[in-house]
Amino acid sequence: MRIGFDAKRAFRNFTGLGNYSRATISILSDFYPDNQYFLYTPFYKKHPLLSFAHRPNITVRGPEGFLKRIPPAWRSLGVADDIRFDKIQLFHGLTGELPMIIGAKTRAIVTIHDLIFLRYPEYYKSFDRWIYTRKYKAACERADLVIAISEQTKRDVMEFFGIDERKIRLVYQGCDSQFYRTATDVEKRNVCALYHLPAKYALYVGTIEERKNLATLVKALPLLPDDVHLVAVGRGMAYCTKVKEEIEELKLSHRVLFLHSVAFNHLPAIYQQAQVFCLPSLFEGFGIPVLEALNSRIPVITSNVSSLPEAGGPSELYVAPTDEAEIASAIRRVFDDAGLRRRMIDGGIEHAALFHEQSIAQNMWNVYRELLP
Repeated sequence: MRIGFDAKRAFRNFTGLGNYSRATISILSDFYPDNQYFLYTPFYKKHPLLSFAHRPNITVRGPEGFLKRIPPAWRSLGVADDIRFDKIQLFHGLTGELPMIIGAKTRAIVTIHDLIFLRYPEYYKSFDRWIYTRKYKAACERADLVIAISEQTKRDVMEFFGIDERKIRLVYQGCDSQFYRTATDVEKRNVCALYHLPAKYALYVGTIEERKNLATLVKALPLLPDDVHLVAVGRGMAYCTKVKEEIEELKLSHRVLFLHSVAFNHLPAIYQQAQVFCLPSLFEGFGIPVLEALNSRIPVITSNVSSLPEAGGPSELYVAPTDEAEIASAIRRVFDDAGLRRRMIDGGIEHAALFHEQSIAQNMWNVYRELLP
């Protein structure tokens, strides 16, 4: 089969949507190597995470001629000529978008990750909401099938865009396979020294923005023993200033460590040296850091809202995201109850296995087979 992807974010974004795009392309080319995969992207630069693009069953396409100067025009319209030339049978928009023109002989699928901009519009500029709504809704309407990455996202696509449930398929996403491996003692010591990790810490991983609700986790810290620290890994947004002001007011600077630029291959050792992972987000389309933590064999405490219980499974602890006392109580339980901790780790590993690469590849391929001859 000849399968095409809108791969812009695979080559340009090295966090969430980019990780999903790269993982999808990589595992399909691994588990279904007889197909030919075409990656359409206006941006292509060398990066260690892009090594999969050199596989013999993968071809990378970009704009040529004057279209190099106007990438959006190529992605929306010009790419149709490339799709036709490459005889693409199925085109997959990996991050909520499809070209305006694809071609009558090419079937189309689009993945929708979340509709947070509609669920929580106060976190987005009005123009951005308008653009996202217009693009995502049009893609869902043009697509032959829509992939939702969680039951929550499926419900939102139906509610906000009016898409028939019969057109939507649920295919969960996973995390990078590097989190399946236990870091060596040497790796752990080196990472600990490089980032000055404390001896005992709760870990947060994610963009530091209001929706992720890190400030409430900070407020829980004074309710815990003094030797418990918080390590927050993620890119700081404007909300980060508010979090730091909270830390100063509570006199917690010595107990909170921010890590803004962490090498991707260092993340497993950071996870595996934490005592607990905490993500008190107000809303998530899925919650990949939860899976990263489960595979890293650490207990997870996260919110009892949106898709997070789907990501965490039945063995983890769920809390009201705005209740710092409840968050602190859950953290204390994990520290104090060795039996609970063991049950959370074992149950987490079992649940995370449902999202390993082979399962995801097979589920995705099953959706493709609905449209391919």
